[in-house]
Amino acid sequence: MKAKILMVVMLMSLSTILVAQTAETGKRKFGGMQHPGMQMNQMHKGLPGLNLTDVQKEAFKVNMLATHKQLQPLRNALGEAVAHQKTLVTAEKPDFSAINKNIEKIGEIRVEMAKIQTKNRLEMRAQLTDEQKLKFDLFKHGMRQGKGPKGPKGPKGMM
Repeated sequence: MKAKILMVVMLMSLSTILVAQTAETGKRKFGGMQHPGMQMNQMHKGLPGLNLTDVQKEAFKVNMLATHKQLQPLRNALGEAVAHQKTLVTAEKPDFSAINKNIEKIGEIRVEMAKIQTKNRLEMRAQLTDEQKLKFDLFKHGMRQGKGPKGPKGPKGMM
């Protein structure tokens, strides 16, 4: 009897741990992409240490809004393609031709998104002084390496 109770308690605690981990992972995960609002909020705050003028802040804001309008349909298409990929690979008899074609589609969407984001970054950079450009480049480089304004994410030693 004690063994059965212990088994039930263990199963319940294990399921609680799994649910908690799933919820936390879901917060961090956004299809391999940054959440649209996060970058906008960073731009609105003026990127730490850049000391942007009001004109620069307004130019950044206009540029970011235009970029997000361009990216939204691509994000939607990417989400649909990724979901379709899951359907294709979990089929009873996977169609490798369709899978490969969908992989190409996902790649094309990501390339198009990267082009838009790079154009946006260069347009914003063109608004900056030389000193601001140095800080901007260092900040953006750190973000790509998994570091935000506050340093690496996660436990120490983990990337």
